[in-house]
Amino acid sequence: MSQRDIRKAGLRVTLPRLRVLQVLEEAEPHHLSAEDIYKKLLALDESIGHATVYRVLMQFEDAKIVRRHNFADDGHAVYELAEGEHHDHMVDIDTGEVTEFVNERIEEIQREIADNHEVDLVDHELVLYVKKRK
Repeated sequence: MSQRDIRKAGLRVTLPRLRVLQVLEEAEPHHLSAEDIYKKLLALDESIGHATVYRVLMQFEDAKIVRRHNFADDGHAVYELAEGEHHDHMVDIDTGEVTEFVNERIEEIQREIADNHEVDLVDHELVLYVKKRK
């Protein structure tokens, strides 16, 4: 993602937008909450407030620069850049660890289901909630 992607989305290039984008690009793991982003910006000595981080994330979501996920029932959202290959997620219910995966059989089955119902599959999100075996 770049300044051009921000402009292409119809947004002005501003320092807060660039910094939030930078944090998301460098994120490991790939899924960060607004609070995580805010803390990383503080660590970088950036004086960007909570409200600005939330506002930038909402603008990025509307512009399809990021995807928002609600993996937990507590309404706690995490964000990831909306680039690259489609993938699904597994969430460990004990640790909250998120694992990305791609499975062509699952994708094929979803397309078959849509065909069987005579609809076009526009988008989808699959989240598996898992627990490590003991």
